[in-house]
Amino acid sequence: MNSDPLFMNKVIGAVLFAGLIAMTGGFAADMFYHPQELESPVYAIGGNAPAETQTAEAPAEPEPIAGIWASADVAAGEKLAKKCTACHSFDKGGPNKVGPNLWGVVGGARAQTDGFSYSSALREMGGTWSVADLNAFLFKPKQFALGTKMNFVGFKKPEERAEMVRYMRDLSDSPIPLE
Repeated sequence: MNSDPLFMNKVIGAVLFAGLIAMTGGFAADMFYHPQELESPVYAIGGNAPAETQTAEAPAEPEPIAGIWASADVAAGEKLAKKCTACHSFDKGGPNKVGPNLWGVVGGARAQTDGFSYSSALREMGGTWSVADLNAFLFKPKQFALGTKMNFVGFKKPEERAEMVRYMRDLSDSPIPLE
């Protein structure tokens, strides 16, 4: 240790003086700066994504495809399905990927593909995939089934949804009748 008999007094004095300066600085800041509180937050904090806003271009509900799906272009639907092949297979008996195999979906039971772990949102829905359900799901999957694991944003054009449903309708051992 140092031979100065007042060394510890100097250290304690320095710490107290630093605290006094910090406290005085805080009082001075309070005197000169007065923040204005907002009535509501400018930016909502929460989740990993910014809040979605609806525009006039994106309706909340999908346009019905009941009148156009039966005459939709199957080849165009097959071409659109290529967007889905990163996560889904379409072959009979094909493997599950990130998403389930989509053979026999149209008219088939929801959340019933063997060996695939569905989100609770789809498991709890039950029932079968109707054309109207697929239209709503393909429009905005996360809106149709709150809590679904599917991250696809959806097909906004009704013609594209009709082509996808028409293409997927043919991927079955017993396709539903064309209405």
